[in-house]
Amino acid sequence: MSNMPSKLSNSRNIVELYSSSEDLDLDLESEQCGKRKKQINLNAAGPANSSGFGGFEDLYFDAGSPQVQSCQVQSCQDEIVEVGMVKFEDSELGESEKQKAEKFNLDSLGLLKNYGYRFRHLKGEKIEVAGCGVERDKGSERRVSTDAIIRQAGESFINSSVKRCNGFSDASHTNKLVGLSDKEAKDVELVGNLLAAAEKVGQKKLRRARKLLRKCSEWACDDGNPVQRLVYYFAAALCEKIDQHIGREMSKSLEKKVELLDFEEVVMSQKSANIAFLKEVPFAQVSQFTGVQAIIEHVAEATRVHIIDFFIMNGSNCIVLLQALAARDEHPIEHLRITAVGTKSQERLEETGKRLMTFAESVNLPFSFNLVMVADMLDLNEGLFKLNAEEVVVVQSSYLFSTLISKSDRLEYVMRVIRDINPSVMVMIENEGNHNSSVFVKRFVEALFYYGAFFDCIEDCMERSNPDRLLVELIHFSPAIQNIVVADGEDRITRQVDMSVWREFFKRFMMVELELSKSSLYHARLIVNKFACGSSCTLDRDGKCLIIGWKGTPIHSLSAWKFE
Repeated sequence: MSNMPSKLSNSRNIVELYSSSEDLDLDLESEQCGKRKKQINLNAAGPANSSGFGGFEDLYFDAGSPQVQSCQVQSCQDEIVEVGMVKFEDSELGESEKQKAEKFNLDSLGLLKNYGYRFRHLKGEKIEVAGCGVERDKGSERRVSTDAIIRQAGESFINSSVKRCNGFSDASHTNKLVGLSDKEAKDVELVGNLLAAAEKVGQKKLRRARKLLRKCSEWACDDGNPVQRLVYYFAAALCEKIDQHIGREMSKSLEKKVELLDFEEVVMSQKSANIAFLKEVPFAQVSQFTGVQAIIEHVAEATRVHIIDFFIMNGSNCIVLLQALAARDEHPIEHLRITAVGTKSQERLEETGKRLMTFAESVNLPFSFNLVMVADMLDLNEGLFKLNAEEVVVVQSSYLFSTLISKSDRLEYVMRVIRDINPSVMVMIENEGNHNSSVFVKRFVEALFYYGAFFDCIEDCMERSNPDRLLVELIHFSPAIQNIVVADGEDRITRQVDMSVWREFFKRFMMVELELSKSSLYHARLIVNKFACGSSCTLDRDGKCLIIGWKGTPIHSLSAWKFE
């Protein structure tokens, strides 16, 4: 960036303090990954996790939403195919299940053509940070992205489907692909079989779907390249959906496994895997520490600050916040209070509070930690936070809303509580997905691209043999994929939505979006450039918020809000 932000008094603090705090919570026992299944298991990991959006299907937006301003866009020169954009409406919510099953799915699979439109044609100011680049391995082998493989497979599948509709043969197109190695062509064929299986499941042609999934099982595996791993988990989910259609019940062992896969518990318990993911994959650090920078700027003149954190986890982002505030020369902090909200894992949250207290003492920061535990979010109320008129109150929300979206009464209730608190700012981090369509194949395609970007990123950032990588994929990605693909109705809790949906929702509560500063965006780029794979991490502005992606695919959003 040619013109550096004029006020960067906290810049050095955030980035350097983040670096110096990396080892503060690493006194962990190493966790080993158990024996892994080598074939697609019909009893793969069950529904759990992370984000859902039920009750707001009227707010579902098409993938071809308005363009956004780009801060940095990954070049598309490495991609094999640039498929033209075709717009399709996503609102088919009035159709009966039978009509949906009988409807030909090429419209849905047309999403393969327009996916990535928001990010691949962006024009805007590119963030450049002089002297912050990380040397890349110039001898590393070029690898076609997972996104490009999926889009190539989608184009081949659509062409083949059109020919079948017109009475031509069902010949494979993979042998005609230009510029792909034999292995990459095999990956395209693998994804093509997966897409064909998804189409057959959507049409309730289950016998044909099983045959296609058997083909997938010959090549897909959970320890191969990112395409093989992606297909492994999606094919396992399709197998479970087929079993659901024919009325086969989950085994007792699977029911036990599903019960254990509670998202909040997993995040708090799998410390080794989560910290390895945090250290080696850029998304979480970029969103967390850019969010911290936004908070620091907002409370720049406040001497008494109260942070209400709805998803504090291990408190890694709070460590950076405490250290930055302790190092502040102007308007020194008289007292910082953090209130963590939780429904489970009380003991681990208390341990997080003790670590923060110890750290605050080490940097001479006046600090107190409070924990608000509720059995249900409907038990939350303003009085539990013991608000003080002398404090500047900030709400920090990391993935809170996406965990409540399937429970619309709780989502609405929590929003009313936050409105009663009336924070000076609410900093929100959310998944930037678009998985709320009631049409199965549309939902499947959107999720395939989204998690394809994750698997592609982990391939570049973590070794295949790393047991923490295997745990992340098995415990975080697999349950979310399973729930998106298998579950219907209220059981489908993983319903990620994009920023346009959140904006519509927040309008109901008279909230306005705040502009993220140039300094915050600068910090985001600084964090990205600390990673060897950082050149593939895209940072874009969607209106006033920051979208963090991988090779153009949106992954997370960071935004700031206040009540009018």
